[in-house]
Amino acid sequence: MRIDLHTHSSCSDGTDTPTQLVEAAKAAGLDVIALTDHDTTAGWDEAAAAGERLGVTVVPGAELSCRLNGIQIHLLGYGFDRAEPEFARERNLLRDDRERRAELIVRRCRELGAPITWQRVRQIAGSASIGRPHVASALVEAGIVASVDEAFSSDWLADGGRAYVAKYALDPYRALDLLRASGGIAVFAHPAAGRRGRIVTDEQVADLAGAGLRGIEVDHVDHDAAARERIRGLAADLGLVPTGSSDYHGLRKTVRIGQNTTAAEAYEELFDHTPWSRPGARSDA
Repeated sequence: MRIDLHTHSSCSDGTDTPTQLVEAAKAAGLDVIALTDHDTTAGWDEAAAAGERLGVTVVPGAELSCRLNGIQIHLLGYGFDRAEPEFARERNLLRDDRERRAELIVRRCRELGAPITWQRVRQIAGSASIGRPHVASALVEAGIVASVDEAFSSDWLADGGRAYVAKYALDPYRALDLLRASGGIAVFAHPAAGRRGRIVTDEQVADLAGAGLRGIEVDHVDHDAAARERIRGLAADLGLVPTGSSDYHGLRKTVRIGQNTTAAEAYEELFDHTPWSRPGARSDA
């Protein structure tokens, strides 16, 4: 069984629609994918319908923006009740602030000499929740950088970079509480992705594990061999489930869907005794 637990659609900052995402998963020989758009569940229903048609299991999820002692971190939430009101309110706050932040980032890019416009960034994003990858695409289009990855440097969009603007983010302990209250679980996304900015310490991961973190992403494109070995050992020490995933964004990044995967036994352990989304629950925007 081939399993990819971290993918994005055009409902956030990917380029594939939820249906196209599932079709790509099928073509890549995947049996299970998780749809983890940033701070939104808007693609769940479409992806689930495509998965049922194509024989691909779609795990409902979201990638949650968090901040711990000034460090940006992301938690992958899975199987939560999207209609739970307090958690839905927080996701709305996270999404609303993404647009405010993106507009300020565009302004800073222009001040730094990049000929991009807010109107064009909104066009690139379409109906999706606007984020830094959409600004990065505009920078590529304008010839300022050669790739989206290059845009995430200290010169431009990286955490602490010249065009960086802070955003509203959840305290991860509150995120864990919200997930638990809505029947979901959490996995720490790309914990050693140092190119994105500062990373948390092993002691901080241990504290999160004590607060209810269920798993940690080990095999990820932003983790080299040494980082993977260290995190796998940390997962074993803390009783966290080690996962692997592509963090696929369609054409916006070069990573392939299914490039890293989660072992079947880890998948079973991760979702053991965990309810998935309730039938008929509302989708947020």
